[in-house]
Amino acid sequence: MSAKKLKIHFIGIGGIGVSALAQYYLSQGHKVSGSDLNSSEITKALKSRGVKVFIGSHKGSNLKNLTDLVIYSPAVKPDNPEFKEAKKLKIKCQSYPQALGELTKQHFTIAVSGTHGKSTTTCMLGLVLIKAGLDPTIIVGTKMKEFKDSNCRVGKSKYLVIEADEHFASFLNYWPKIIVLTNIEKDHLDYYKNFSNILKAFRKYVSHLPKDGILLLNKDDESIKKISCSALKKYYSLKQAEAKKLKKILKVPGQHNVSNALAALAVARILKIPDKVSFKALSSFTGCWRRFEIKKMIIKRKPLTVVSDYGHHPTEIKATLKATREKFLKSRIWCVFQPHQYQRTYYLFKDFVQAFREAPMDKIIITDIFDVAGREEKNIKKKVSSEKLVKSIKKGNVAYLSKEKLLGHIKSNIKKIDVLVIMGAGNIYQLVLKLDKKGK
Repeated sequence: MSAKKLKIHFIGIGGIGVSALAQYYLSQGHKVSGSDLNSSEITKALKSRGVKVFIGSHKGSNLKNLTDLVIYSPAVKPDNPEFKEAKKLKIKCQSYPQALGELTKQHFTIAVSGTHGKSTTTCMLGLVLIKAGLDPTIIVGTKMKEFKDSNCRVGKSKYLVIEADEHFASFLNYWPKIIVLTNIEKDHLDYYKNFSNILKAFRKYVSHLPKDGILLLNKDDESIKKISCSALKKYYSLKQAEAKKLKKILKVPGQHNVSNALAALAVARILKIPDKVSFKALSSFTGCWRRFEIKKMIIKRKPLTVVSDYGHHPTEIKATLKATREKFLKSRIWCVFQPHQYQRTYYLFKDFVQAFREAPMDKIIITDIFDVAGREEKNIKKKVSSEKLVKSIKKGNVAYLSKEKLLGHIKSNIKKIDVLVIMGAGNIYQLVLKLDKKGK
């Protein structure tokens, strides 16, 4: 992009990825505005940094005096009033992945990809590079304390570390020098339809690596064995000797986080960062927003440990709840889960049933499915519900409860709970805020 300072408007600025890019452009001196249907922690933080944010229905008038560029979330439809107005005014429009893709060409980009573990691995790796003095720019789908509680850190070096999302095949816009591939599973079947198409997209993505690029693969994942490219391949695995050391020093629990740390360590070694620096950085990693985020509260004079987690795929649920039980072995643990998207719940229904049947929890409450605006099919919404999921699980400690009744139910049963896991990719995290605000 030229040195000219631009007026840039973001449609869907409250999204975790879009908001990170908005902050990047803001740091470069551009004038940033944006719109989102709902107010959130993210939109409030952007406002506090001088971004003009329009909350509510999208309107063409929000583009008034805008002359340069519109960046929109991949979820934005062609009939969006702001998108239509931008096209009418012949303003340059880019999707979030397209705009980020341009940045990947301008930097030495390290892209972290896979169905699970992207955000945590990106944060771990970013922290290692910071501690090594490499001053990277980092764009990730979560917030981290070390990045001043932000999802974007702007550095001055050539290094760019990004979380490369596979939904809508967004990662096909990126041109990294190093790709980290954590795992590949069935997900986003509303877009891909089947696992074969998912594999095709990943194969095309890794072909973006240059001849001197490096593809770093998780050797423990079976599906990854089906991915190949002409670039140099390197591997990491839980069978490595370093896994035991990392398990001892990591502050975040679970084998999945040991695997994430091994990926970060492997990239650090590629960049010739001394192991001493990497291990010290990884041992200081305390986690990131909504990734096994632990909060201590007092509810009705009763101590309560709350674990806020973004997990919304059956595999993530299994890993997080297993890690919770390992960390709080003898505690009474309850889990509140909000399914994310009707289509995901429908396509992975049997996997969700199995995940909760095996969950080592004292009680599980499944609340209403989070409806993702613009991404749901009406015929599927009629076929699946949280009540149907609970009935299929057929387990006495698993129950359905509407979201409106959650706070009261938890507070009235607080004497039975030592650890409360609040899990989901939707707005269920607001329950954490309500407990923290009203609990005392």
